[in-house]
Amino acid sequence: MNEPLSKDAVAHIARLARLELGEEELSRFAGQLSAVLEHVEAIQKLDTADVLPTSHPFELVNVLRDDERAACLPREAVLAAAPATEGGRFRVPRILGEAP
Repeated sequence: MNEPLSKDAVAHIARLARLELGEEELSRFAGQLSAVLEHVEAIQKLDTADVLPTSHPFELVNVLRDDERAACLPREAVLAAAPATEGGRFRVPRILGEAP
C-alpha cells in the first residue's frame, strides 16, 4: 500500500459499519487502519506455495485421560450431602408452569 487511507475513506468504512466517529477518531483510525493494511500486504507477498493449509500451527493432541471404570459412591453418601431428598432421590424445586 503506497499511501495511507484518507479520512474520507475511513469515514466511509465507519458509515458502512454504522459507527459514528469524530474528527480525532477519523485521524487516529486512518493511521491505524493504514498500518494494518500494510501488514496484510506484506503477508500477501510471502511465498506460501510449499506451506500446507492448517487451522493450527501445532499438531493437536487429546490431553484427556482414558475413561476407566471405577466404583461409584454409595447412594447413601451422595444423598447425605444433598440439601433435600425424597424417596431415595434428590429433591429439587418445581419448575414454574409445570403441573405437580
